[in-house]
Amino acid sequence: MNNISLLQKALDASSLRQQVISNNISNAETSGYKAKQVVFEDVLKKHLNNQTNFVGNRSDARHLVIGNPADIPTANIVENTNSVMQNNGNNVDIDEEMTRMGKNSLWYYTLTEQINSEFQQLSIAIKGRS
Repeated sequence: MNNISLLQKALDASSLRQQVISNNISNAETSGYKAKQVVFEDVLKKHLNNQTNFVGNRSDARHLVIGNPADIPTANIVENTNSVMQNNGNNVDIDEEMTRMGKNSLWYYTLTEQINSEFQQLSIAIKGRS
């Protein structure tokens, strides 16, 4: 599994998470609205724990797959139906959503810095240090 693909999926998940959090905040007063969350890191961790490091090289589509191919899971949106915060059936907790938004912003920034570092290393490998 290459780092850039993994970082891309993580950035996609973080971007989706930002959209979901914004949507939750927008619907904080909507009757019956149920807060949603993005699940990615736990699914990725489980996937990585079940993966072997060895993957065979397939030079023909008819060859058998050896090892786990590098298919990175995608983020999923799940709805929280277990709790009710307001009398109108809505369960959005603004304080929790704002905390998630701040945490997600830091996570997105960290991922962008990491992917920039990956591209810088590739550039150095291709061009050499200047």
